[in-house]
Amino acid sequence: MRIRAKLLLSTLLVMAGALLLDTPPRADDTWTPPRHNGCVLERKTQCPGADLSGAVLANLDLRGADFQGANLRGADLRHTDLRGVNLADADLGGADLTRAILISTNLRGADLRQARLVAIDSWNLFAQKANFDGADLTGANLEFGRLTRASWRHARLRAANLEMAWMNKSNLEHADLRDANLQETKLNLSTLEGADVTGARLRFTNFQGTYMRDCSGCPRDW
Repeated sequence: MRIRAKLLLSTLLVMAGALLLDTPPRADDTWTPPRHNGCVLERKTQCPGADLSGAVLANLDLRGADFQGANLRGADLRHTDLRGVNLADADLGGADLTRAILISTNLRGADLRQARLVAIDSWNLFAQKANFDGADLTGANLEFGRLTRASWRHARLRAANLEMAWMNKSNLEHADLRDANLQETKLNLSTLEGADVTGARLRFTNFQGTYMRDCSGCPRDW
């Protein structure tokens, strides 16, 4: 009988705990998204042209948001979920996007000079004509990126994954591409002057018409 009583008590405690977990939160316990200069920082928010310079947006879920033309200069976007976000023509100069998620994100024409994009996850990134000059993209995943006519002068792309990325007509002068994955990357009519691709994976990489003066590790048979 004692054993049955203990089992019954344990069952009742488990059921009570489950009911507590399912209890809806009180009004004062609900989470409200942060705001910055009138912009509500949540999923699918509409803040084109907003001034978010220096804002702390780290660890937020901003999927599907519209920040076209916004000023995010120096903003903290570490670990932020930016999937499907519109950042076309935005100013992200000096911003920190370390380990941010930029899958199918729109960065067309965006300014990312001196930004930190270390270890970002950005499969299918749209960044045509974007400026990454001096940016740190160490270990970044840029697989299948649409990066035509982008500028990467003096950018750090060491160990970055650029497999099957479209980088035609891009400027990679003095870029650090050591140990990067450039398998099947399209670099037609691009410039790699002074760049370093030592140790990079160059299987089926397309260098048609690419300028390679003073490039370390570039193939010599093109």
